Amino acid sequence: MASDARLKEDLPTLTDRIVSTYQKIGKINHLGHCPLPNYDVVISIIEDLKEIIYPGYQRREGLHMGNITYHVGDLIDSLHDKLTTQIARALRHDERVNAKKDPCNPLEETDFDAKGQAMAIEFLNRVPDLREVLATDVQAAYDGDPACANLDEVIFCYPGLEAITVYRVANTLYRLGVPFIPRMMTEWAHKQTGIDIHPGATIGGYFFIDHGTGVVIGQTCEIGEHVKLYQGVTLGALSFDTDNEGNIVRGIKRHPTIEDNVVIYANATVLGGRTTVGNHSVVGSSVWLTRSVDPHTTVLLEKPRLRLRSEAVGSIEEELNFQI
Repeated sequence: MASDARLKEDLPTLTDRIVSTYQKIGKINHLGHCPLPNYDVVISIIEDLKEIIYPGYQRREGLHMGNITYHVGDLIDSLHDKLTTQIARALRHDERVNAKKDPCNPLEETDFDAKGQAMAIEFLNRVPDLREVLATDVQAAYDGDPACANLDEVIFCYPGLEAITVYRVANTLYRLGVPFIPRMMTEWAHKQTGIDIHPGATIGGYFFIDHGTGVVIGQTCEIGEHVKLYQGVTLGALSFDTDNEGNIVRGIKRHPTIEDNVVIYANATVLGGRTTVGNHSVVGSSVWLTRSVDPHTTVLLEKPRLRLRSEAVGSIEEELNFQI
């Protein structure tokens, strides 16, 4: 009880101290009458879309061809409203951020709600295409994993598919020019799965991430079709170019190109915007690659030396060559 009384006594002073930092450290607070995209609503959009993309596997049970039209129509109507509002908020805030960067660029009189609605409708019109490409990703997971019993297991259980699904949704919004929201979506998937795919990456069909934890795919990465990655793979950038003032140069290709039918094994790292892994190539585990390789190439580390030591009395220390 004494501690409660002490807290009540100190609370006004503590509150004033915290609030005073909002002016002193203004970069990490948003105080104004212009609402930002709502994180919880953005995540609910993902969940609604998964209900449409994979009907019968998500929240609603008992779906069949007799009631699916009503169910999907209800979701589309709700998604239209959610997307319109959240995209409008993102567009409005993005314009204000850009205006702060350039004082000579005044805020334009833009109907953000109308623009947000147009983008929302265009996105929803692309949902059938999303289902088609995600069907290839589900098939790739089944074809690429002998431990997988059926396609249902992929949809229910595979974190790689979860990350790819959210990425493809976010990438569609990204290509439409929607700010903030695509990155919010993929970072949520990153937190859920341990797989970090930037929404700006370009990824072809039949894409499979096996196990998945620790995979990183950068913004300007280009991946062809029928590509398979294992856990811990990084498709990243080399050191960043800077301008005369020391600022990072943006808008250039920083991440590698992975052509069709490539397999990259666990913990391999492929770096650089000029690096291309040619089609039908294999990159072995723990490889560090910063140069291009021709098609039909296998890249492996040299054979390491494995040392076995036993604590048993009279044992002999043994060294073996271990073939990867």
